[in-house]
Amino acid sequence: MTATTPATKTTSSSGLYRLSEEQLMLRDAVRVLADERIAPRAAEIDRTAEFPEDVRQLLATHDILALPFPEQYGGVGTDLLTVCLAIEQISRVCATSGLILAVQELGALPVLIAGSADQKQRWLPDLAAGRTLIAFALTEAEAGSDARAVRTRAVRDGDDYVIDGAKRFISHGSVADLVVVFAATDPSAEKTGRRLSAFVVETDRPGFSVTRLEHKMGIRGSPTAELAFTGLRVPAANLLGEDGDGFGIAMRTFERSRPGIAAQAVGIAQGALEVATRYARDRKQFGRPIGGLQMIQAMLADMDAQTEAARQLLYRACAAIEAGDGDPARWAALCKLVAGDAAMRVTTDAVQVLGGYGYIDEFAVERMMRDAKITQLYEGTQQIQRLVIARSLLRHA
Repeated sequence: MTATTPATKTTSSSGLYRLSEEQLMLRDAVRVLADERIAPRAAEIDRTAEFPEDVRQLLATHDILALPFPEQYGGVGTDLLTVCLAIEQISRVCATSGLILAVQELGALPVLIAGSADQKQRWLPDLAAGRTLIAFALTEAEAGSDARAVRTRAVRDGDDYVIDGAKRFISHGSVADLVVVFAATDPSAEKTGRRLSAFVVETDRPGFSVTRLEHKMGIRGSPTAELAFTGLRVPAANLLGEDGDGFGIAMRTFERSRPGIAAQAVGIAQGALEVATRYARDRKQFGRPIGGLQMIQAMLADMDAQTEAARQLLYRACAAIEAGDGDPARWAALCKLVAGDAAMRVTTDAVQVLGGYGYIDEFAVERMMRDAKITQLYEGTQQIQRLVIARSLLRHA
């Protein structure tokens, strides 16, 4: 399967959607690829906690990593919904592998949003081809939900900026070739929101180091790194947008990256539902399949309803964001909130359906439950999503 045909956009001025023939074909092709090539690797990826370079190459070879990028830079030029369809299908069998596409989009979005023509030509072709990976570095030990509290500094020195500081919980930080680093260039501009700037940093520059890799509950094959910047010099040509644009770039990025995490959550939930349904059909107790028991049927029905509700909200949110329908930050927060919570409930119930077998690694649901939890935490906790939604409501009341 090679995703070489751009998917037809299915949004309208009202933000409604209907999957096009191209999108359906791509979704089904990615599903087959995931089932045949990625699913057999999922348990080992989780067990070894090693970044699946073979999966990265597989996604690059089939142009899946090219989906978020414009055709002029060697990408496929799809819309947000199409990218989320791919993330969903991969995450259905392996959340770590789905994150390869999601993080590639996340890291590239600041360049797509604020990069100059020269910067895009410089970095995007290799990212679209999967030759290089990119990470997004905003979070710090004391600056998680409070992004304005970033303490990493970037000081102008002639034609360069000198960056000093540290970042924490950076997905793919240890395997990325490029990292978008958010640093304070004007600490006195706290009240105006203009204290942060965004830089593309090549990880082979002197002064860059990976100081720690986290040992995590889930998504174990996706390296989560602590990064240090010690007198790192980066050319002013690597500044995205203008000095002080960093916070705005980060928030605009989340408007398009949070749906990717919602897609990961929907995929995890769908995968758990499929495992639980097969098990309920085949497992016999009291002389018959447990799927014939009303309590099990009720659980499966609720799991299906929660997964499908999250999926439909995700697709609607993608269409609305593409169409500029309403507040994109609200739509992004809505789909991540609902999908993350659904993934946690559905995977927990899937473990319950399998009973003792659900608690051991013979079946995938225990891994899926561990993986699901992160979708409630990263790219803004569920509490932050609720704040974004509530503030949108109050602002437009």
